[in-house]
Amino acid sequence: MSRPFRTRLPLLAIIAVNVVTLAAFAVAAASLTGRGERRVVEALSATTTAPRLPISHERPVMVEPYYDDPSVVSDEELRDVLEKVRPRFGMERLQPNYVEHALRAWGPSIEFHEPGVMDGPEMVLFLTDYGRHLASWGVRARPLLVERPQGIAINWGKRPGESVHHDHWLACLTEAGLPLETPIFGPNRRGDTLNDALQEALRDFDPNERETEWSVMAFGFWLPPDHQSWTNRDGRRIDFDLLAETLMRGASRFGVCGGTHRVYSLMVLLRLDDDHRLLSPPMREGVYEHLRRVRDAISLSQHASGEWGTDWPNGAAAYANPLREPAYRQVIATGHHLEWLAIAYPDLQPNREVVQRAADWLVQTVRDIPQEDLIGQYTFFSHVGNALSLWRKTHPAEAWPKLSAGQSLAP
Repeated sequence: MSRPFRTRLPLLAIIAVNVVTLAAFAVAAASLTGRGERRVVEALSATTTAPRLPISHERPVMVEPYYDDPSVVSDEELRDVLEKVRPRFGMERLQPNYVEHALRAWGPSIEFHEPGVMDGPEMVLFLTDYGRHLASWGVRARPLLVERPQGIAINWGKRPGESVHHDHWLACLTEAGLPLETPIFGPNRRGDTLNDALQEALRDFDPNERETEWSVMAFGFWLPPDHQSWTNRDGRRIDFDLLAETLMRGASRFGVCGGTHRVYSLMVLLRLDDDHRLLSPPMREGVYEHLRRVRDAISLSQHASGEWGTDWPNGAAAYANPLREPAYRQVIATGHHLEWLAIAYPDLQPNREVVQRAADWLVQTVRDIPQEDLIGQYTFFSHVGNALSLWRKTHPAEAWPKLSAGQSLAP
């Protein structure tokens, strides 16, 4: 009878394999940052290294616009813009950042009653239910929602199917006014809520990251009046002075969307500080002075036809020698500037003619662009619809039913 063939490894070979394996583990462990080590500990122990922050209110604090100015945008102009920025999305491989922008602008309750146009409840489900994202992207894409031991994180970056910016998902759901107990359905878990995503973002926040604009905004809307500071995963105490400082450091042009998101988040912090005293007096004055400089820069850098380029921080030099860039970059800069100006104090306003010229340019740009091209650049144009609505002291979801029915926005 023949015996089964067996391969015997020499003892030295076995030892060598084990040495290589242990060395690989050692290299991997050494490459972990302190934060990475803490995440490994959390994953193995199912506990968190940072305390959970109690939030007493069910909905976020909101900042409302100051102005209702038909000279900036008329009823007819706003109707034309909102008609084109309705969220006409195909469901196959739908980018989450399109839906995030649409939800931020239109809110969770809007119903268009029109085939091919995404209603508010559908937007919420797409962003909070793993199954909806899976149906759109299939199993090859990474899930949008990530289940961690004590919270929900969001996959973000440049890969298809992910949110594009850190905490943009959280900021958009927050600006849309979703309640803290909004259900989140991950790949394998039920019972999580928006609060679990907020808590994970608070633990995960690193003030040294390049993109902090959306984190700052979301935390500002959720933490007051209960908290002015918290402790992150690294054991570092974070307060709103530090958040404001992170937004002001470095050249303005280095921020996302030509630095305009930083400006918006700083204006949000000032408005929240009015009621909740989030900033120390010296930091509040520092933010105020920073925004005065922004006001002066956009007063000098506006193109003759009304738009701003992403070189707006250069002031008069940007007007004299404008940057050559695609038109969508100017849509980004101009739409975002009108958003923060709509919630800015009167003494932070440029001359009203500056705002009017910018709005006129945006309205004409929206009217001229083919619908298909606009949807392809939806994230940028959603800010236009939101900004112009704010300048009528309203929001797209409030204005559209009236305007589409031929009614006036006048009280």
